[in-house]
Amino acid sequence: MDSQGRQPDHKPIKGIPENERTTIAFLLEGDEVGKLREETENNKLAQANRLVDQGIEQHQASQFKAGLQYFQQALSIYRDIECRRGEGKVLGNLGNACYALGEYVKAINYYQQWLEIAKDTQDRRAEGLALGNLGNAYRHLEDHLKAIEYQQQSLIIAMEIQDCRGEVAALNNLGLAYKALGDYTKAIDYQQQSLTLMRKIKDRKGEGQLLRNLGNAFYSLGDYPTAIEYYQQRLALARNIQDLRGEGQVLRNLGSACYALGNYTQAIEYYQQRLTLAKDTQDLRVEEQTLGSLGVAYEALGNFDLAIECYEQRLALARQIQDDRVEQQALGSLKVACYALGDYAKAFKYQELRSTITSNVSN
Repeated sequence: MDSQGRQPDHKPIKGIPENERTTIAFLLEGDEVGKLREETENNKLAQANRLVDQGIEQHQASQFKAGLQYFQQALSIYRDIECRRGEGKVLGNLGNACYALGEYVKAINYYQQWLEIAKDTQDRRAEGLALGNLGNAYRHLEDHLKAIEYQQQSLIIAMEIQDCRGEVAALNNLGLAYKALGDYTKAIDYQQQSLTLMRKIKDRKGEGQLLRNLGNAFYSLGDYPTAIEYYQQRLALARNIQDLRGEGQVLRNLGSACYALGNYTQAIEYYQQRLTLAKDTQDLRVEEQTLGSLGVAYEALGNFDLAIECYEQRLALARQIQDDRVEQQALGSLKVACYALGDYAKAFKYQELRSTITSNVSN
């Protein structure tokens, strides 16, 4: 009890003199607490950064939902320690995860928050990226005018800060937006500018993507010979850099363009190459798609026997991967081809099978 009769707030710690207890209390309330707080924040920052890295790993492995969870945990920590740049970075990643999942409205929400932080922190590169991503999300929502508005802002920033890759992306994305609007002339103009820059920075994979985009734009215009020129350049590049996925995609494009020109034999050649590649890479989905395309091309040549052979193989694959929709399509194709051959009994059998699947799907 003190001189005024009050009880002390704390019981003395046995074995430690009063003056030493005072010294310890002072240190904990001053320098040591500050250091501990700083260490805690540094540990939290490191933890958040690790979570972001884990999220990116999941995203790159196409595990987008798992990546989303890591990013959300990191966001909570960045906000807790008031790390604005970290918060902005992870908001961008959250937007990308939602974008990959096809959740474009959610992606836009995250990108808008990222954009605000980029502006607040005067991070012009991040601002340009956020604007570009917003443009892409709005394009998928088919709000093409808003997509163009955002991409133009992104292009201005990329040119201002001399971000060549950002400029390439904005030009390409503007081309895609104008293509979606049906303005193929503007789409081609932007994508050709993008291709010139892409070649300047020697990004071979990006160059391949642009060659295919340009081929698609000319295809949409009905200029199939020019589309084929771009597709052939894309094919050569894909093979040069051993981009098997890109090779398979453009072989399909080449087959479609040749078919549109009425060159069914050449279309079949490209489809056969794509089929071989699909079998080599054990891609059953691409294999069944290509068998369907081959069947159609053989029908165009009047070779219904080979068409039926392709459709039967596609039917077997559809059952293997348990895809009712593809099974229905294959049975429908078989019915038409058998009918064209005059084999009405088989045509009726395939129609009956197709009706059974349709009934099961409906139920």
